[in-house]
Amino acid sequence: MSGNFARMAAVLAALGVVAGAMGAHALEDRLAAVDPKALEWWATASHHHLIGALTLFAAGLSGNGKFVKGWWTMLAGIVLFSGSLYLMALTGSKAKVVVLSTPLGGTMIIVGWILFAVACGRKTGSG
Repeated sequence: MSGNFARMAAVLAALGVVAGAMGAHALEDRLAAVDPKALEWWATASHHHLIGALTLFAAGLSGNGKFVKGWWTMLAGIVLFSGSLYLMALTGSKAKVVVLSTPLGGTMIIVGWILFAVACGRKTGSG
């Protein structure tokens, strides 16, 4: 893995901190007006967004190509899971595609962790 993976993850982490701060401060009233649970959805999204980004950052810093599959799987999971929760919180939308994206994203995050675990058992340098 190259430094590009760590750089992308660092940007994702920064966005996670920004999202958390916005939800706690700038968007609090707007979210509360959308749905009573919207602030909770936002907090869950930003929490998992940041944890995932830090995980991707660590994998990127490792420089080891054996983590690539887990890296991309987890990234997709973060986008689907947190993205769908951000969207629900901002719009109140409970459209089927939005609601189904949350568990699919969560599953992809779990699969990403499993891929990282499997990769940790491989010898360094194997793909």
